[in-house]
Amino acid sequence: MKKYHFIGIKGAGMSALAQVLFDLGHEVQGSDITSEVFTEYQLKKKGIKILPFSEDNIVEDFTYIAGNAFNDDHVEIKKALENGYPVIRYHKFLSEFMKDYTSIGVTGSHGKTSTTGLLSHVMNGDKETTYLIGDGTGVGKKEADYFAFESCEYRRHFLAYHPDYAIITNIDFDHPDYFKDVEDVVSAFQSMANQVTKAVVAYGNDPYINEIKVDVPMYTYGIDGDYTVEARNVEVVDNGTSFDLYIEGEYKDNFIIPLYGDHLILNSLAVITICYLEGFDFDNIKSAFLTYGGVKRRFSETKYKSYIVVDDYAHHPKEIEATLETARKKYKNHQVVAVFQPHTFSRTEKFLNEFADSLKEADKVYIVDIFGSAREQSGNLSSEDLVNLIPGSKLLTEAKIKELDQYEDSVIIFMGAGDIQKYEKRFTELIS
Repeated sequence: MKKYHFIGIKGAGMSALAQVLFDLGHEVQGSDITSEVFTEYQLKKKGIKILPFSEDNIVEDFTYIAGNAFNDDHVEIKKALENGYPVIRYHKFLSEFMKDYTSIGVTGSHGKTSTTGLLSHVMNGDKETTYLIGDGTGVGKKEADYFAFESCEYRRHFLAYHPDYAIITNIDFDHPDYFKDVEDVVSAFQSMANQVTKAVVAYGNDPYINEIKVDVPMYTYGIDGDYTVEARNVEVVDNGTSFDLYIEGEYKDNFIIPLYGDHLILNSLAVITICYLEGFDFDNIKSAFLTYGGVKRRFSETKYKSYIVVDDYAHHPKEIEATLETARKKYKNHQVVAVFQPHTFSRTEKFLNEFADSLKEADKVYIVDIFGSAREQSGNLSSEDLVNLIPGSKLLTEAKIKELDQYEDSVIIFMGAGDIQKYEKRFTELIS
């Protein structure tokens, strides 16, 4: 047993890794800001100690895992380094950790968390699998030979990893505060793909993915096309979506997944491809799909009286489109109301028109104030600039949240990567 202290334990990846190490029998604690963050609930449930940041937390005999959000001048990191205690950055630690497993890194501009969650659940239907998901969920299994993890492209952190397999869900321009343009993003994914040791599994209808060249085999997946793994005859059914599975042109089976929307069919195909390559039992895989309950903040639904309230992490135009598509397909006879919080000024400015176009797919749109970040607290525009591009949309504040109670029998989707949940919480308190 080893002793680990996580500096920034409430970060999504940090929280998940702390849980993995705890499950594997190690002593784990951590520190962070005192504000409540949704990632802390699972930590507390497992009895993992969370301390306020303080140099007093730094003592002998611990290995210190530092979150990527903090520089070496952070009070705890600085003291640990001064005392000669081992300090390892999150992504460096993860790189070493996965060497003991057959590892599957799930990456892409969108859909990483949903795909990792689905992959982890389905794989565990047949083989013990340790996993780390970007919604703050981590599970360590002592008998596992497999490790599934979310692999983030931001600041090229995924270049620390050399996984056996990589799933690439898509490539798109995001994180304009770091990447120069989409070709810079493609370059990052090319470098990542070069480090995969067994095979790359990728969405075959993505033009940027098709620019990627690798020395290991690349297996593609998609809907109705010339792909290694393919879904045909897609149909929305009472309990989800049905499709016929073809592998290398040969019919294999009919699958039913409790999910709606093309993007979730594609995620399922990526998962099936990994299981196929590793020789998993297809009957066990099919059964596991039927019990999948989703991940945190990805179309997470709750019914309050006649309202269907959805919490979703969508913060890019493509993600908004996917979320609204899911709502349309699952709730065909309901009005869809979008409450969106733009995330960072740079992203909002870069994709302003695309945000407007994607949100127009909702029946009614409300926009709340832009959520900044530690890197940027202000910008050249406001949420009103987005409202002006969407006919009939409105600005919304916490004080005016009661306006949403007129949408009985509707699907009300709170979307964003900031603190949009405080608006959702205020609304549900009013209607409960």
